[in-house]
Amino acid sequence: MSNNRPQKQLKKPVIKSKKDVWYKLDLSATVYPTLQRRDFSSVYRLSVKLKDNVDPALLQQALDLTLPRFPTYKVAIRKGLFWRYLEPNSRPGPFVQEDIKNPCMPMHFKSNNRYLIRVYYYGSRISLEAHHCLGDGTGGMCLLQTLTSVYLGLLGHKITPSGFVLKLDEDPDPGELEDAYMRYATAKVKPPRPSEKTYRIRGTKEPFYTLNIVDGVMSVSEVMKTARQYGATITEYLNAVLLYALLQKQTAEFHLKYKPVRIAMPVNLRRFFPSKTLRNFITMVYPSIDPRLGEYSFEEIVTQVHNFMRYYINEKFLCGDITTNAATKHNFLIRIVPLFLKDLVVRTFYTRVQDKNSSAGLTNMGALKVPEDMKPYIERFDIYMGQPFSSRTNCAIISFEDILTVNFASSIVESDVERYFFRKLVQDGIHVKIESNRSNQL
Repeated sequence: MSNNRPQKQLKKPVIKSKKDVWYKLDLSATVYPTLQRRDFSSVYRLSVKLKDNVDPALLQQALDLTLPRFPTYKVAIRKGLFWRYLEPNSRPGPFVQEDIKNPCMPMHFKSNNRYLIRVYYYGSRISLEAHHCLGDGTGGMCLLQTLTSVYLGLLGHKITPSGFVLKLDEDPDPGELEDAYMRYATAKVKPPRPSEKTYRIRGTKEPFYTLNIVDGVMSVSEVMKTARQYGATITEYLNAVLLYALLQKQTAEFHLKYKPVRIAMPVNLRRFFPSKTLRNFITMVYPSIDPRLGEYSFEEIVTQVHNFMRYYINEKFLCGDITTNAATKHNFLIRIVPLFLKDLVVRTFYTRVQDKNSSAGLTNMGALKVPEDMKPYIERFDIYMGQPFSSRTNCAIISFEDILTVNFASSIVESDVERYFFRKLVQDGIHVKIESNRSNQL
């Protein structure tokens, strides 16, 4: 690719900082490092596909210009006696790399010059991978879109910052750096968590570092039309399709008794509680179907999901959920327990209880918006929840203009759930284009 194109030189922003600045992990972030294993890290991926191929040298220049604007991403993680924390990272990097077949590989804290993000390129695609202790998908999308706008600016395209695209010449708003959970943990009651064990997918575990990707690309208008026919939103409809696929999978296997099928679904709390934070600000809800109550038609599944969403996803219930989560940080005895004991308790609880509370994960970032003058250069976005903690599949949904992508990621050989999922969409009249990093996925 020729490098003789006109390039605009941007001044590197000056962000006020001090050597002794450090950040406490936010409420959600305290859990993710605890679950770290040699073969697992809580890493997610966001990608943008441009209309033209990426120039890696310009992308590196754009990354160097962009990252100082995001001080909670230009960090390394450190261990204290009682808690982990993030400290500014002035080491060289991170450096853009050509993309790999198996994304979201474990991110060890001392590798990559201690950076907890990776930036990849392949053809016309730019991908950002971030450790979840830095922030959720909203924060990551701000970084990816700002990086993309700076890259396009270096190519000579004028992009006006708005929405997810931040201005490089402004110091971060203090609200971008806050742990918003602690501001809104104000409920007078702490609702209990679901504790009943759910159906778990039986599958053949893939070799270490192998992540199976299956993408379904479809029309937003087609999916919306179908969802409306069922009296549901796109999120409700796709949740119902995933529950349906999991029920089909359980029915096809031999079981002495059936178990509930439950989805772990993150909710972006910024929709209900005003916050500019670029860190984690999500909580989980668990739409479910219990086949022990009888056989469910797909229409009944959609109705169940629709009513669940209306009942649980509102400011009051979510405030109670935040308060339940925040109780541990407010507890004096827990605060003074050494970190290694905290890690042992959290890891044991997550492995034996929390991880068994859901059959699959599903997240929906919804319809993405970009600055108007950035639209002509973008084809689509993708999102991956990353490697599951245990043998199961994770599903992530994102849309841009009229392109909706459903991205599955799993660490097992079998792709039965993905097959049931996309077959149901096709049966409902939705045209789906399948892409995968495996030749025999579906």
